[in-house]
Parts: sequence; structure tokens; C-alpha cells
Amino acid sequence: MNLRPLADRLRPQTLEQVAGQQHLLGPNKPLYRAIDSGRLHSMILWGPPGTGKTTLARLIAKRCEAEFIALSAVLSGVKDIRAAVAQAQQLRAAGTPTLLFVDEVHRFNKSQQDAFLPHVEDGTVTFIGATTENPSFELNNALLSRARTYVLKSLQPDDLAAVIQRALSDADNGLGERGLAITDDAAELLIQTADGDARRLLSLLEIATDLLDDDQQHIDASLVAEVTAGTLRRFDKGGDAFYDQISALHKSVRGSDPNAALYWLARMLDGGCDPAYLLRRVLRMASEDIGNADPRALRIALDAWETYNRLGSPEGELAIAQAVSYLACAAKSNAVYTAFKAAMQDSRDSGSREVPIHLRNAPTKLMKQLGHGHAYRYAHDEPDAYAAGEHYFPDDMPARDYYQPVPRGMEIRIGEKLERLRALDKAANGK
Repeated sequence: MNLRPLADRLRPQTLEQVAGQQHLLGPNKPLYRAIDSGRLHSMILWGPPGTGKTTLARLIAKRCEAEFIALSAVLSGVKDIRAAVAQAQQLRAAGTPTLLFVDEVHRFNKSQQDAFLPHVEDGTVTFIGATTENPSFELNNALLSRARTYVLKSLQPDDLAAVIQRALSDADNGLGERGLAITDDAAELLIQTADGDARRLLSLLEIATDLLDDDQQHIDASLVAEVTAGTLRRFDKGGDAFYDQISALHKSVRGSDPNAALYWLARMLDGGCDPAYLLRRVLRMASEDIGNADPRALRIALDAWETYNRLGSPEGELAIAQAVSYLACAAKSNAVYTAFKAAMQDSRDSGSREVPIHLRNAPTKLMKQLGHGHAYRYAHDEPDAYAAGEHYFPDDMPARDYYQPVPRGMEIRIGEKLERLRALDKAANGK
């Protein structure tokens, strides 16, 4: 029995065997030409799991005849880094270049990343870091400046189909020698579940073949469905892909596309996103992008949250979908959002201006003697419950027009009312 996983046994041995990544490894691409000519340079390989980052690093070392030293940032510390550098210095003295590969490099803290810098700088090692996280946020600028970043992409269905065929036909991997075949619908289900990840694809394929009886030669859809049941889509709960997807959901709602909004909601729920996080974002959308154009949106978002808390998953997820679709179809206005930002900026910029004396609270006799609240006009005692011409800003601050209702939804009526009130103010002030 071969204890090495199929994904490791089938690891490409040449650049030509690498699935996908033709934007980097096509014959005329700069990275391919650099590797093919044996020219080493430090790099960051950024991409989703199962896209070939470790494989590519190994192939680069092999093609450039460099010693391959691998570290995992999950398991290694500064002591391991020093040991690897010491080994590289010995190899350098013997005339052998070293490729130092660090998997999950974003797991190293800033000081650990700094430990590589002098050795990359003086050429002791050629550094290759692999990460699933955005290097701009997770890696030191000093390290990024010494390494070129290459973005690896999720494998496409055709790429994954080629991986399946290679696994079933390659006699050297311990699986191809069995002469197995896979039906088209089984392969399609396997590819769909793998979600662009070759490692996941081969792991599922290996499990499926292990479940075959000795006299079975075909992998069918029912077997694959059994193996893939309950498998979640790839979803990084704190990384770049996570924020890209929530951005897509928010922008679909803002763009009034309920269908796209429901798709991104489904993608995130299917991938395991915390529904409470999604509900917080839905509430934000109701205030930021709809506001007073449809005040019901905020209430519907809150009701969806309460409904989810009562029902739980999966029944409560329908309430989230209802809220998202309503928000996407609702009239849009960011007038409150824009007004609040402007008011906050004025508050920060204008210092601690005093509250006008007529607007101050006067709960005690002393405060009344000091004039607090004197000459305040109680709006309910005024015609139409409006104190025309009254000034509510600080005395040394001119009035501001932060809130500009848009001509959509409920804000049409709000805008009309504000215009009437402004006309009353002008009349009262003799303008």
C-alpha cells in the first residue's frame, strides 16, 4: 500500500506537466523564460490552495540546479530559519545555489520575515514564499521589494479534467496501472466539487477509487456523489477572497441587481460564512445605500436578523435572502451616509464650539439664571410646528446643508418638505 497521497505521487516533474497557469508558464511568458534559462530570482507565489505553488517552486529549483530547502511558517521559527541559512552558506561555498521555499509565509510575523532580508540581499538564498493571503497586507514591504509577486489562479475545468485523465492513465502513480475509467457526469461532479483546487480533486478521486470493489473498473456519478457529500466550496473566512465576495454582494445590492446579489449571498453561505456577519453587512447596506429613500429597508434587515436567530440554519437563511433581494430592488440613496461623513469631518475640524445659550439644558434654577434655554422657541407652539428662521448650529458657525435628499423613493417627499421649510426660513429672515 502506497502511503503517499495521490496528489503527491502525481506532482508534475516538468513545467510542461503543470496544470493551468498559462498566464505565467506559457512559452513566451517572462517567468517561463527565466526558469527555462536557469535564471533564479526571489518571488512570492500568491494564489488559492491547490494551484501548484509548492510544485512550481520545486520545479524551479530542479530546472536551475539549485538545492531546495523547504520551511513551513506554520511549524518553523527563527531557529529553523537560521539553520536553513547556515546550510545555504555551506552550499554557496561549495558553488551550489540554494532555493529557500517558505510555505504559508504570511504566518511568519514581521520580525521573522525580516530575518530573511540580509540573506536575500547578499544572494545566500533565492527566496520563494507561497501564500494564500494578499501579500500587500501580510508581508513586509522590505521583503516585497526584494521579490517579484506572481499571482496563481484557480484551475479551470479543462485543467482539472486533464489532471483526472493523467491520474487514471499514469502507470507510475499506483492508480493508473489499474486501468480505471470515469464517466463524464462523475468527472463533472468531481471537477465542480474541487472548485479549482487540484489537491482537493485528487484527494476526492483517490477516496472514490479506494471505495471501488476489486471487480469494478468505472467510477460513476453515484460513487462521486457519496464521496463529495457535504463538501464545502473553497472559502477563506478572513482573507482576500472573503472580502472580494462580500464586496461583490454589497455592490450587487447597490447596483439594484437582486439576481447577482442572491448569487453572491449563496456563494458565501455555501462556503461557510457566518450568517451573523452577513446580516451585519445587510444592515449596513440598508443605511449606507438606501437610507431614507426607503426607510423600510432597515426594518426588514433587522427583521431578517431576528428571524434567523429564531429559526437558525438553514431555514433562517431564507430570511437573509428575502432582505437582500428587497434591498437590491429598493430605491437607492446615500444622502444620509454622505451627510453624516461631512458632519463628522466638520466636527473633527471645527474644534469644541459651544452650544448656543438658547439650546442649552436648564434643569436647575442656577442654569436658568445663567440664561440656559432663554429665548428658545418650542417648535410645537409655532405655526405648522416649525420655528421659522431659528438657528441650531453653534453661534460662530454658519449653517450647513449636509443632507441633500435624492429624487428617488421616500426622499422625493423629504426633499419637497425641506424646500418648503427653507422658504419659510428665508421669509422669516427677510431674505
